[in-house]
Amino acid sequence: MEIVWADGHVSELPHDILRGFCPCAQCQGHQGPIRFVQGDVAPDLELTELEETGSYALRLGWRDGHGTGIYTFRLLRELCCCPACGPEGRRKQTFGR
Repeated sequence: MEIVWADGHVSELPHDILRGFCPCAQCQGHQGPIRFVQGDVAPDLELTELEETGSYALRLGWRDGHGTGIYTFRLLRELCCCPACGPEGRRKQTFGR
C-alpha cells in the first residue's frame, strides 16, 4: 500500500508490516506500545477494505475477515518502509498509541 502525504512524502507500507503492527485490542491487548506480532496470518495478506475513520485514521479489512484494526495516520507514517525511512528493524520496533 502507498500513501501520498500532504508534504509530498510517499510511504511504502507492505501488507506484512501493516498486519504485523495491527493496532486492534485482539492483536495488541489494551495498553502499551504497538509491537510487531507474528501471527497465523493468511499467506496472501490481501486487503479487502479500506475505510476512513474520522479524520485521523484508516480501518483496514483483510481477506481472512480480520478488520478491527484502526491505524492512525501517525502510526501509518511511522510504519513507512520507503528507502528514505528505511525498512531495517521495522519488525523489532514498537510504536506509541
